[in-house]
Amino acid sequence: MKKFNILAIAAIVTFSLTACSGNKKEEKTEERVERVQTQILQQKEISREINLSTTLQGYETMNIASSINGIIEHIYVEVGDKVSKGQLLVRMDPTQYSTTKLAYANLGVEMGRMEALKQAGSISQQTYDKTKVQYDQTKETLALYETNTFVKAQYPGYISAKNFEDGELCAGQAILTLTQINFLKALINIPEAYFPFIKVGMPISIVSDIYPNKTFNGTIEIVYPTIDVNSHTFTIKVKVPNLQELLRPGMYVHTTIPVGKAKTLIVPYQAVLKLIGSNDRYVFFNDNGRAKRVDVMLGQRFDENVEIINEDIKEGDELVVTGQARLVDGVKLNVVNDFNPQQ
Repeated sequence: MKKFNILAIAAIVTFSLTACSGNKKEEKTEERVERVQTQILQQKEISREINLSTTLQGYETMNIASSINGIIEHIYVEVGDKVSKGQLLVRMDPTQYSTTKLAYANLGVEMGRMEALKQAGSISQQTYDKTKVQYDQTKETLALYETNTFVKAQYPGYISAKNFEDGELCAGQAILTLTQINFLKALINIPEAYFPFIKVGMPISIVSDIYPNKTFNGTIEIVYPTIDVNSHTFTIKVKVPNLQELLRPGMYVHTTIPVGKAKTLIVPYQAVLKLIGSNDRYVFFNDNGRAKRVDVMLGQRFDENVEIINEDIKEGDELVVTGQARLVDGVKLNVVNDFNPQQ
């Protein structure tokens, strides 16, 4: 009887283990499959142009100062005044200038006397040379005092800052700031992918939101030779004629740089994904039934489409254009014509 009970228990245990093993096989998870729509990439010819925004600056900005330490006798302009080249802006205490001017006049008389004595052979060359050196040095000193006593504008522009008033002591600090406005400049950072296309002398179109129906023209004056390692951009300096003075330093403008025609890959903008917390962009391709993630740079925008840049992407690749938001690298794809995200 005991033998029979032992056999029965063994049979029950064996049956239980077999049943559990069978359930585990049935519980095996099926591989994840994502439904997507794709598009075969084709190259298109585009009129390539770069659209970037920037802030205008005065072409030249100069701090008006005197190298003479002294009292400011009079400032002839106020902030906002328009000045012309050579216009008198500041007059410093002229004491040193007047003293040097008198000394120069006296030395001029002395030099005339020395010239006559030299021709007559009444003085040595050494004596003549000594007086001549003193005369020349005083002439240079007088020119220095004249420039720094009567401070004039080096170019036309507007007074954009005034830091002193009449009668104050100035020890080399900036008295005024002069900003050139008849020409402006813009420093623009351009993605490194466009470096081969940008040349000195190329035209650039400029539009301000203040004058939406008017286009201003500029010219690339300098292409900086290095690439910033952090932003992967390079800088250009643009010179902007502004003879009507409609534009002003500090204005925010939109620029367009045409760089010729090119064949490139254009994709729907929605197909490009952005990595959260950064500006990195990427897309997914159908790689033999599996999702393949590829990082890209964005180029020119065309309404709902955008240019993507990556040397590894080529014409004929199968881009995922719908359903890409749920993909991860390597997941299995089910490519369908009629996409329903609920299925």
